[in-house]
Amino acid sequence: MDIEAFYQANEARRESPEYEFGDDWSDARGNHYRLSWVEATGELYLMIEPEAVVSEDIFGDFLVAEESVEGLAVVVIAQVTSLLDLEGRLEGWEDAIAAPNSLRWLYARIAAR
Repeated sequence: MDIEAFYQANEARRESPEYEFGDDWSDARGNHYRLSWVEATGELYLMIEPEAVVSEDIFGDFLVAEESVEGLAVVVIAQVTSLLDLEGRLEGWEDAIAAPNSLRWLYARIAAR
């Protein structure tokens, strides 16, 4: 589902604090994802980030096109009851995110508990 449908499906998501755990997770194909946790629902979700459209203006400045919400797909990968539990599961994520196919590490850590 897209990010707007995700929030519309449960208004508690929209009003809740969210915690981000990196925006450069990758899969085997090289797609990039942002990992976030919604405090009110306990949902840990990935949002795939489409490639940004970058252009150059007549002055040589780079312009990045605004992302459409339709292009931001969301998938809930786990329910985690507390931030403390999640931080324990994701210990070391700052190093793991840089590796190719870092989602493999993420899924292993989430499944381990």
